[in-house]
Amino acid sequence: MPDEYRISPPAPVCTPDAHGHCSVCADEGRPGRVLAVDAAAQTAQVRLDGTEQTVALDLTDGVRAGDVVLVHLGFVIAVVEES
Repeated sequence: MPDEYRISPPAPVCTPDAHGHCSVCADEGRPGRVLAVDAAAQTAQVRLDGTEQTVALDLTDGVRAGDVVLVHLGFVIAVVEES
């Protein structure tokens, strides 16, 4: 078989991060608490998995400090309503 037709070996199935999460195969949103919002940059500081992270707000509107949000791949994808 010519080299241009050889199939590459498959990529690893899962590569978990330090917390055991795989953003590609697990397709999970993780909850975090918003600490601060930078409206000009469309970002927020969120406490997530015990650390502070900067996440993008491009996919959501009306996020405020104190909100609980779901974060996936560095983006807030939803605001969680607390009961």
